[in-house]
Amino acid sequence: MKRVNKHSFVPLYYQLKDIITEMIENEELKPQDPIPSERELCEYHGVSRMTVNKAITSLVSEGLLYREQGKGTFVARPKERHSLSELRSFTEDMRRQGMTVETRMISFQKRPVTKKLEKALQLREGQQVFEIRRLRIVSGEPYALETAYIPTHLCEDLTAEKLENNSLYAILSEVYQLEMAYAYQTIEPVIIDDYESMLLQVEKNSLGLLFSRKTYLQDHTPMELTKAIYRSDKYKYEVMLKR
Repeated sequence: MKRVNKHSFVPLYYQLKDIITEMIENEELKPQDPIPSERELCEYHGVSRMTVNKAITSLVSEGLLYREQGKGTFVARPKERHSLSELRSFTEDMRRQGMTVETRMISFQKRPVTKKLEKALQLREGQQVFEIRRLRIVSGEPYALETAYIPTHLCEDLTAEKLENNSLYAILSEVYQLEMAYAYQTIEPVIIDDYESMLLQVEKNSLGLLFSRKTYLQDHTPMELTKAIYRSDKYKYEVMLKR
């Protein structure tokens, strides 16, 4: 392991951060390997506990490391890369990458539309939607907390059992012949609250990614409105830009 240069203008914590990052990139430290303890790093580099903690905390926030209470700090698995150029379900996207996907149903209910949902889904006052809240789990780890709203008249006998460990889009297509054509999606940062952090198994007030998607049928009828909070330490999205 390299040592920090105390004569450099670069802050010591930043040098240490670069050293650990380089070890990960060179595969000297591999996913799920423990990194040296804070005490060992302090002694090896001759720096304070505060300096080491600042470097590690920064790498944890970037998703390169993760902490386990009472066990230490470990190298995280690389973030899953997802393209925004194709309209695919969460399940389809993950399975294409060879990942094992589970779905835990948090709640499933019919409810009257709010004024906001009326407008978003082009419904009338008094109509109902299915509100479907699910925890998406990939290879045993929670990845996203998803809430979908679907007009009940499109799939009147939809049940929680039909969705058990299945793709919502696949069920809507295969059972109800609802073919999604296109969608509008926004992505923004969000602070994860107490309830969400418990389900997603992250620290309270962690940074998450809020995905809002409205999906349409071929005739431009809104089919679904979904809001999903993704763990920012698990996801990286890419967009190809052309000129």
